[in-house]
Amino acid sequence: MILSDFLIIPANASHINYAQQICDEMFESAKARGTGIARRQPEYIAKKIEEGKSVIALHKDGRWAGFCYIETWSHGDYVANSGLIVNPIFRKEGLAKAIKKEIFELSRERYPKSKIFGLTTGLAVMKINSDLGYEPVTYGELTQDEEFWKGCQSCVNFDILTAKERKNCMCTAMLWDPVEKERELKEKIQRKAEAKERLNRIAKKQSLLKRIEARLWKSTKKMVTFVFPVGVKPVKGF
Repeated sequence: MILSDFLIIPANASHINYAQQICDEMFESAKARGTGIARRQPEYIAKKIEEGKSVIALHKDGRWAGFCYIETWSHGDYVANSGLIVNPIFRKEGLAKAIKKEIFELSRERYPKSKIFGLTTGLAVMKINSDLGYEPVTYGELTQDEEFWKGCQSCVNFDILTAKERKNCMCTAMLWDPVEKERELKEKIQRKAEAKERLNRIAKKQSLLKRIEARLWKSTKKMVTFVFPVGVKPVKGF
């Protein structure tokens, strides 16, 4: 199979029937990793689908292939792309990265001013997040919304989280900050403009040197022609 065999789109009401299968696979995947993610109920997933806050991947034959959804915290100041899951029979096809990119774009479209963050124990997800521009951060830079942290109660590592006073846990925190990214973009544009200006100055200097060189050469030719008119050979040893 190849990635083009899959349809990756924002989920809609016609996909609600996949909610139970998605929840079951999330739970089984968490058990297999031995780390865990907050367990969700089919009703919760169905609500995300109805609200247009999720992305689903389907094989061209109609089988469910992957899923991810959006959660908002702190009155929309923070957005999380949560519950990324790929059907085991379709893994190793690049679906996780494609789904993550699609849900990231959906998040930016719906919440352009929000910080997008994630908590994960998976190296593959960390790599995907890094490719999208996320930066590793401390837990203190994430939302402090109590409802968000309550969602961790069903995770097998919740005791570790509470014992460390929510300062760290088994998950790595990563953040995409639109304000920071805008600043970085402006700095990049400024650096390009400055580099272009330097090149223009260098080009002008080179052009000036060439003109000066041409004038000197022209003057030298005139002097030679004046001292040694055409047809007159210079005296040997001159």
